[in-house]
Amino acid sequence: MSEQSLGEGASGFKARAGWTREQAAKIRRTDDTVAPIVYPPDDDQIPEVHIWDTWFLRERDGTLAEVNGYRVCFSLTAPADLLPGKRHDVATIRCFYSDDGRNWHNAGPVFDEALGQRQWAGSALYDDDGSVYLFYTAAGEDDAEELTYGQRIVGASGGTIHTGDGFAIHGPWTHHELLHPDGERYEREDQSRAMIYTFRDPWFFEDPATGETWLLFEANSPVPEGSDACGGDAEQQGFNGSVGLAHSPTGDPLEWELQDPLIDAVGVNQELERPHIVYKDGLYYLFISSHLHTFAPGLEGYDALYGFVAEEFSGDYVPLNESGLVATNPANAPFQSYSWMAFPHDDEVLVQSFFNYFDFAGETLDEIAHLPESEQMRRFGGSLGPTLRLDVEGTKTKIIGKLGHWHIPMRGETLPPTERELIRRARAGEDAASSYHATEN
Repeated sequence: MSEQSLGEGASGFKARAGWTREQAAKIRRTDDTVAPIVYPPDDDQIPEVHIWDTWFLRERDGTLAEVNGYRVCFSLTAPADLLPGKRHDVATIRCFYSDDGRNWHNAGPVFDEALGQRQWAGSALYDDDGSVYLFYTAAGEDDAEELTYGQRIVGASGGTIHTGDGFAIHGPWTHHELLHPDGERYEREDQSRAMIYTFRDPWFFEDPATGETWLLFEANSPVPEGSDACGGDAEQQGFNGSVGLAHSPTGDPLEWELQDPLIDAVGVNQELERPHIVYKDGLYYLFISSHLHTFAPGLEGYDALYGFVAEEFSGDYVPLNESGLVATNPANAPFQSYSWMAFPHDDEVLVQSFFNYFDFAGETLDEIAHLPESEQMRRFGGSLGPTLRLDVEGTKTKIIGKLGHWHIPMRGETLPPTERELIRRARAGEDAASSYHATEN
């Protein structure tokens, strides 16, 4: 597919620098954006831990790395006997590996010691010299006696992978504080007036078109009191999520300079979680995850994967499917998956997420806490969910199928035909047979 124009004529609406209320007001579940219902797998591959936010080891060009035949991923984890709602308070990054993209094994915690009281999501780079960099969020102050919620973006260097006798990942790791909010482009915790504060989820990206090196992250845009943003509506102004950006002038994974946000959602949404880019057909697809409860008053969204597209990395970004909605859960299972992460495979875009709460159709996730603890445990998936298959073209996306739990295809693996493809083939066969019989007669 050739590079496409996303101007007013091609998309039907003009590109914007931010996610607007008018765009978000168009969010609706459709056949193209609702994922199939998810059921627990027959075999819980890694039963000893809860697993949620997950990211894969990638090369500089964004492709998923294969290290001597191994796929590698990193996940936030907690002991499986812990009440799921408390897992964020003790999150630890573990490494998992697979030699077939289906069966995964636990390589254990990545760090003996790390910055922060606990670690939240990030990304991982397999560099050209075989070294591993792990970017993560240091949540909480290191020496605080009680839980705190300050957030710093950290890069850990010194990792190496060994495959001579099985798989292992080793340090020694050195942890580097990379970025802090400046209070001007990105809100500091002491400036926040909102229900949730964010400065987290670093994601490494080297632009295949230019070679420029970037770090995306989740943040909040400062909105001074008395601002005319959102027509001066103070309540809407508190919903001020943004996709933050830093640039490495040398390509060094540990050297970053803050830039202006890539997009913002002031007056729309408070959390643009785990931002990441898929470069496809000469276009930049920016994806984020968000919750139904983080939309500003007057807007209704879902726990879902949202996306935007631009002709250049710097934008302007157009919401996919006009509203931004790319993939969400069914209405009768609204919290079955979360923390989606998209990546290219052949002509498709695949989307991995974690299996969250199933057999639960409450109006908010807060209602989980009202269930008996045994029911909270039973209904929490705590593992990787099925991988979704997306058809992505220009400003439009469509869910066209799914793979199994934990199925992350290996490089060069041919995916089974989708139901749509099987129907097309059947119809083509019928047409060919009809033509043959017509000729014979």
